[in-house]
Amino acid sequence: MDWTWGPADTWEATRHFLESIQPSLPEPPKALLVISGHWEEAAFTAGSATSPQLIYDYSGFPAHTYQLSWSAPGDPTLASHVADLLREAGLPAATNPKRGYDHGVFVPLKVVFPEAQIPVVTLSLDHSLDPALHIAAGHALAALRDQGVLIIASGMSFHNLRGYFQPQTAERSRAFDAWLTRTVESPAKERNPLLEKWRSAPFAAFSHPREEHLVPLMVAAGAGGDEPGKRVFTDEPMGAQISAYRFDG
Repeated sequence: MDWTWGPADTWEATRHFLESIQPSLPEPPKALLVISGHWEEAAFTAGSATSPQLIYDYSGFPAHTYQLSWSAPGDPTLASHVADLLREAGLPAATNPKRGYDHGVFVPLKVVFPEAQIPVVTLSLDHSLDPALHIAAGHALAALRDQGVLIIASGMSFHNLRGYFQPQTAERSRAFDAWLTRTVESPAKERNPLLEKWRSAPFAAFSHPREEHLVPLMVAAGAGGDEPGKRVFTDEPMGAQISAYRFDG
């Protein structure tokens, strides 16, 4: 047993949830836009490589985890379109023809889309991690949904590595998760101002000592339309409650 990451079945519920996503979609996406909590730049940056390589941006894992493969193609045309939409909204944006798929991209998507046939564009966070800026980015990108692009926010609703397996974590993570769920499940006019002030939520700083894993959700919320989002998954791996959300509005 690995006491850092838990027993072998720690992420089984998450795996089953990820496997359920593709069958739940009304139709196959034409492309995926993935906002990764593992990529920050001075401006929003879309990966424009034709055949992105995997970035094994983790350490201390078994050797086989550095031999994983997932060969989904990139989409340089879509990447340029993403950057154009952001610039048209007055937001800083660029493209990067060398960026590959970090583990916030290929690890979950290897489970969701194992056939690796749908083109993927990754989008960095702005290094400011400003919630309002990322909500605005999502709003600028919302039109992609009508073009068959599935927008995916890849992060974690709880991300405190030192908090796992600690006695205080269950209660604190549940309190933050309850606030986050109420917020996401509110109409946009209520949801977005609350997300902008997420640090005022119960145990916010404990749940996210640094917010790079929460900020992708801001982009998804901005792209989510006016209707409430919905919690579609929750679990408590390693003693911390985590949740996933979906915006169908």
